[in-house]
Amino acid sequence: MIKAANVDDYIAKAQPFAQPVLKHLRKLVHQACPQVEESLKWGFPHFSRKGTICGAAGFKQHCTFYFPKGSLLFADEKQLSPSDEAMGQFGRIASLADLPDDVTLLRLIRKAVDFNERGLKKPMPPRPKVAAELPVPAAFSKALAANKLAQRHFAAFTPGKRRDYLVWLNEAKTDATRERRLQTALEWIAAGKSRNWKYENC
Repeated sequence: MIKAANVDDYIAKAQPFAQPVLKHLRKLVHQACPQVEESLKWGFPHFSRKGTICGAAGFKQHCTFYFPKGSLLFADEKQLSPSDEAMGQFGRIASLADLPDDVTLLRLIRKAVDFNERGLKKPMPPRPKVAAELPVPAAFSKALAANKLAQRHFAAFTPGKRRDYLVWLNEAKTDATRERRLQTALEWIAAGKSRNWKYENC
């Protein structure tokens, strides 16, 4: 297993609850793809082989694990329901118990490697043909005002990238979904990420 020193440092500095999760995910990626290359992108560990395979991150209260080509990956995974509660497909991971079993994770990782080997690409989501003005949710405005880093990044986004977030927030059907999306949006925006950052350059 060839490990990147900066990924070692990232895991060592992660919250205590996050370290076993990140170590386990890293071990599975190397098991599924011994030729994998490690790096930090956007400040988080990423694993690549002819393109990004997957990425992981540790935050104050949860971890995330994601596949850039998740929509392709999960298309025929009938028993799995990808979550949109965080920037990965597995929601907010607080412990190893929140992850699928190892057999499932290894299958997904190997499928992602195969997609890269075959050069499959995830199409960009279609943009609205008419760029109508969208309302800015009051809760979102208030949250941005309280998070200066996210506010600065959001103001620097192109109109299209700001619109992507507003569409996503305004489409929430329930209060619970609206709150989850708001927290995820703040997390991504504070990191300078667009709404569709997982699909860019894939």
